[in-house]
Amino acid sequence: MPLILFNKPFQVMCQFSSHPSRETLADYLTIPNIYPAGRLDADSEGLLLLTDDGKLQHHISHPAFKQPKTYLAQVEGSVDQKMLTLLRSGIDLGDFVTQPCEVRQIAAPDWLWPRVPAIRERLDIPTSWLALTITEGKNRQVRRMTAAVNLPTLRLVRIAIGKISLESHPLWPGEFTEIDPSELTRLKANN
Repeated sequence: MPLILFNKPFQVMCQFSSHPSRETLADYLTIPNIYPAGRLDADSEGLLLLTDDGKLQHHISHPAFKQPKTYLAQVEGSVDQKMLTLLRSGIDLGDFVTQPCEVRQIAAPDWLWPRVPAIRERLDIPTSWLALTITEGKNRQVRRMTAAVNLPTLRLVRIAIGKISLESHPLWPGEFTEIDPSELTRLKANN
């Protein structure tokens, strides 16, 4: 039962079937019979776990298990305490209200790889970085949350699922590694 940690590059589709205009997981991973445990949209980067074990896949990705997922978001604008409080307490996005989350403003991470293509930045509008940890994972949730507090997301990188992170397993975009079985035990123990 392989458990693969993959650093998904920007604009890569989270599928193995071909796509008419974009790269897919099949362009990077040739391990047979593995599937992503959760997804990242094409505009998001970072940690993706893949496995051939359906129960494990469900355990990692299903919101019922409340597996925390941590993201770094580069946002357009300056962050204030009111915005952080709103994000922490849950936001009504129209079709659902987000669960409370952990969020803090951080300095630009110096260990993070440059994005290709680079982020569009405007000299007259500052950018800020947030670290957000959520236990849900609805479609484009983090982007919708930051937009709701007037901080449009420019770049979104998932860096951790539970205790498994790209900080402890540094991989460049497109690289992957098989995770040590002891880390799988720690992941399951989070519940």
